Amino acid sequence: MKFNHVGISVTDLDRSMAFYREMFGMEPLGDPFPFSGPQFSEIMDIPEVHGRMCMIAGGNLWLELFEFADSKPKDPAYPVSDRGISHFGLTVDDVQVTFDKLKAAGVPIHGRLQTFNGGSMRAAYCRDPDGNVFEIMQPGESMPSP
Repeated sequence: MKFNHVGISVTDLDRSMAFYREMFGMEPLGDPFPFSGPQFSEIMDIPEVHGRMCMIAGGNLWLELFEFADSKPKDPAYPVSDRGISHFGLTVDDVQVTFDKLKAAGVPIHGRLQTFNGGSMRAAYCRDPDGNVFEIMQPGESMPSP
């Protein structure tokens, strides 16, 4: 089995694409496009679903961003303990530089950069413009990679 992508619901597709481009250098794999119709309604189990979507990528991570026309609001400060996917992780080359860049841009960050496993990993949880949680991390040499 091989990991493929993470799907994220966003309120403003263009804003989210710009965020992931500016913060992590991710680029669209194609132009944003509208979605609707029976196939999308069936696979998502949402009657008459419609909106816009785009796949963006950086390194080996692909994000499928969905801007639903009639999405329900979600608390942008939801706790990561809420049921469902709590976050997705991004391995970065220099976690301190990335942390400082995100902080300077006003990105919400959960506290300080933390060191784990006796110094073999540094990480922080952060939030995108819609409050979706992602982790920036720099594993040490002794840490296995997926």
